Amino acid sequence: MRLVDIGAAAAVARERGVLLAVDNTFLTPVLQSPLELGADLVIHSTTKYLNGHSDGIGGVVVARDAELGERLHTVQNNAGAIMGPFDAYLVLRGLRTLAVRMGAHETNGRALASLLSERSDVERVFYPGLPDHPQHALAQRQQRGFGAMVSFDLGSLGRARAFCNAVRLFLLAESLGGVESLVCHPATMTHAAVPPQERARLGIGDGLLRLSVGIEATDDLRDDLLGALDAAR
Repeated sequence: MRLVDIGAAAAVARERGVLLAVDNTFLTPVLQSPLELGADLVIHSTTKYLNGHSDGIGGVVVARDAELGERLHTVQNNAGAIMGPFDAYLVLRGLRTLAVRMGAHETNGRALASLLSERSDVERVFYPGLPDHPQHALAQRQQRGFGAMVSFDLGSLGRARAFCNAVRLFLLAESLGGVESLVCHPATMTHAAVPPQERARLGIGDGLLRLSVGIEATDDLRDDLLGALDAAR
């Protein structure tokens, strides 16, 4: 949940004569346009929000102009890296509902981030849409929304495990960006291979949990979250 000032990074990149690539997977073109902010390349894991239904695998790189696009095409042609036809179909299908889904994702993301921030048993909440996030102003300036990825710290492995065991609507899984809500425990899942000292330096403690908030009914998600938090006390 740490942001980069894309415009400032683009200015530095231009001064040095290097390309700036931005991974826009979390926000999608609906909520952020890195090319308009000065990026040269935009990367998406199409497996996530662009597909939106957790049933396809792929990725795309978008270039700022035709010349750069041709350079990418040469690499792609030589390396042979292309998306499978059915995966491409699934992404195209998902794109038809992307704007509608992102609106629902963000509505739920904001609601749950706000709920978590009000709980005394939650040590910290990481979500750029909260006014007390250190980069809230930057998010407001360069984004059209705050997305649906929310992290929060319960302070210990025991409480994090109890939370994960108590959820009923949220699924315990590493992925993100699908219509279903997921919870992930980074220290034992996505970042399990990272040495403990390095995880600590990055702020990935044993009590940290990450939510990929889906498009289910907001009240159902709130009830599931509240029940799991109570079980983790």
